[in-house]
Amino acid sequence: MGRRLGEFTRNNTKCMVPVNGVKLIDRLLGQLSRLALNRVVIVVGYKGQELIDYIGDRYKDKIAIEFAENPVYDKTNNIYSLAIVKDKMQEDDTLLIESDLIFEDSLFDMILGDPYPNLALVAKYEPWMDGTMVRIDSDRNIVNFVPRKAFNYNEVANYYKTVNIYKFSREFSSQVYVPFLDAYCKVMGNNEYYEQVLRVITLLDKAGFKALPLDGQKWYEIDDKQDLDIAEALFSDPETLLKKYYTRYGGFWRFPQMLDFCYLVNPYFRRSRIIDELESNFRTLLGEYPSGMRVNTLLASKCWGVSENYIIPGNGAAELIKALTENIDGKVGVIRPTFEEYPNRLDADRVVAYLPDNRDFRYGVDELIDFYGKNHVDVLLLINPDNPSGNFIAIDEVCRLASWCETNGIRLVVDESFVDFSEQWEVSSLLSDNYLEAYPHMVVMKSISKSYGVPGLRLGIMASADTALIAKMKQQVSIWNINSFAEFFMQIYTKYEKDYHKACNKFLEVRDRFETELKTIPFLHVMPSQANFFLCEVKAPFTANSLALELLKNHNILISSCSNKKGIEPNKYIRLAVRDEADNKRLVDALKQLDK
Repeated sequence: MGRRLGEFTRNNTKCMVPVNGVKLIDRLLGQLSRLALNRVVIVVGYKGQELIDYIGDRYKDKIAIEFAENPVYDKTNNIYSLAIVKDKMQEDDTLLIESDLIFEDSLFDMILGDPYPNLALVAKYEPWMDGTMVRIDSDRNIVNFVPRKAFNYNEVANYYKTVNIYKFSREFSSQVYVPFLDAYCKVMGNNEYYEQVLRVITLLDKAGFKALPLDGQKWYEIDDKQDLDIAEALFSDPETLLKKYYTRYGGFWRFPQMLDFCYLVNPYFRRSRIIDELESNFRTLLGEYPSGMRVNTLLASKCWGVSENYIIPGNGAAELIKALTENIDGKVGVIRPTFEEYPNRLDADRVVAYLPDNRDFRYGVDELIDFYGKNHVDVLLLINPDNPSGNFIAIDEVCRLASWCETNGIRLVVDESFVDFSEQWEVSSLLSDNYLEAYPHMVVMKSISKSYGVPGLRLGIMASADTALIAKMKQQVSIWNINSFAEFFMQIYTKYEKDYHKACNKFLEVRDRFETELKTIPFLHVMPSQANFFLCEVKAPFTANSLALELLKNHNILISSCSNKKGIEPNKYIRLAVRDEADNKRLVDALKQLDK
């Protein structure tokens, strides 16, 4: 009945739900019609006649289709639906398939090509999976089915999820499965799952039932709207595949097999024991309200060495960027290409863009002073290091620009979210009372997500000696704008500050090696970077989009094609995040394969 799919199944059974415009039943029958099958038996219940009418004779020249009806579908479960066709299972070898699945064609090739006659396709447990789990031994024997009530999160490393595609021999159905099915229904009733019968069978010494683990093949079970959304991303056509992923803006942990080179976070600080301490306090933090602005301001002040009157913590830098742009007037200078979150918050006629006139998008203070001396702005935005170019201006030069801005009545906004990835990172931050007081109209923004590698905490800070601006913004944001996990992170961070320093220094070594490797790829022009990413010009035979699509389709690696960046030629540039050494190697190896 698919109640969790809401309006999608109000007038349709689940297999009639379309994924990217193709109904699940059409996709499945198309896959089955390519196999050497005697027949397909479809057990119908909810909205069954609509399904029968829809199928009609559309597949009459491709495959023989029979229907069986479960008239009490709303009072029974799938064990009864299967029992209805138990006689048919004893006439032939059987493929048993759930109708709410979407999967690659290769799954049928796998299970039919395997010599074992009685098999369950299984996949290594991943966080998105729900339902029946199994344990298997070294010989692929299923030694136990683990129902929901017996699920143990401490044991997930040993779990496999049933894909809900099974192969039974006629002998197995007749001599083992159906007799147990009859007995189970007689004792336990019909409101059960047929997997429970398999669970009982696996307790036998010679059950003869094995697992066939997947090896990265794509599949998904669609139970609710989120499942449908994810399935549409996984199985998109090439023209829309990248867009499906880019417009998610994160949440890629739902695709655990995919390697994400889009989002920009420190891969090393998360190895600190600070994460262990957060984890050990998870239940407490989840069950308690966070503190208000006063306490969280105190914690931010402690962590980043700025007076409480000068600093405001935010629900990620994004919240503070929104609040800041709502509190500044006049023209805003922007250096493009850049992080578009700021200009996207402004009317287009307020943006005065400077575009560096060189291949690598390099610029310095002299160029900015010359341009904005001739093109007046009220606010000048400097992302330092810049995103996506990686351009970096040393702190003494930033101070020279800040002094010029003060003299000319311009508010300088410096976003230093990536500054801790620069070579002189320990002395490159403007987050100190001395700098803020020297340039009282300057605003410094910092995303904690990026350099500290904790984007899920949603934590950012903004600092300025303009206490009127800071006080006004504190009044404008929500009273509980910081969650308990972000608050606790600030509470304990100073204990792990040495770990952070080690992580930043380790990162510099890894970035240097990654840059060297990337420069060996002939179709990439790699630009120098002081951030945790590289902007690369893509050369023939690829374009930015074709390269991104090739990596995603064939290597399950997601990169940014910079498609929404203004100030650069479309379809010509990619941005590659710097991850740990193993992940970086996987990307470089994939790029080298594309060069063959």
